[in-house]
Amino acid sequence: MPELSRRRALAAAAALAAAAGVQSAAAPAASAAGDQHQHGSPAAFDEIYKGRRIQGRPVTGGGHHQHHGGGYSVSVDGVELHVMRNADGSWISVVSHYDPVPTPRAAARAAVDELQGAPLVPFPAN
Repeated sequence: MPELSRRRALAAAAALAAAAGVQSAAAPAASAAGDQHQHGSPAAFDEIYKGRRIQGRPVTGGGHHQHHGGGYSVSVDGVELHVMRNADGSWISVVSHYDPVPTPRAAARAAVDELQGAPLVPFPAN
């Protein structure tokens, strides 16, 4: 068996680090995929996140939701959170507008984080 040289040890460590990085990078994608409905639209959710009730569901029909939110409604403690789907498939909300996330659920969680316990004030549609 060949001796373990420093070069081989460093190469093995680099390979392990690369494999760990690929695995951890794939985990968020798998999580985001779990938030998808069978037709590629986001799945409905209803959960308590940091003591706040966040809900999301697909909506049908036209109107404001269909144009900006991709036919999806999100609320925090029963107050509508205005969300929009970007061209690249990411989502933003009126609360965390400059921090795109992969799903409406993640947008609701980011809004709760930003609100830091403050109530969500309704956003006028127009």
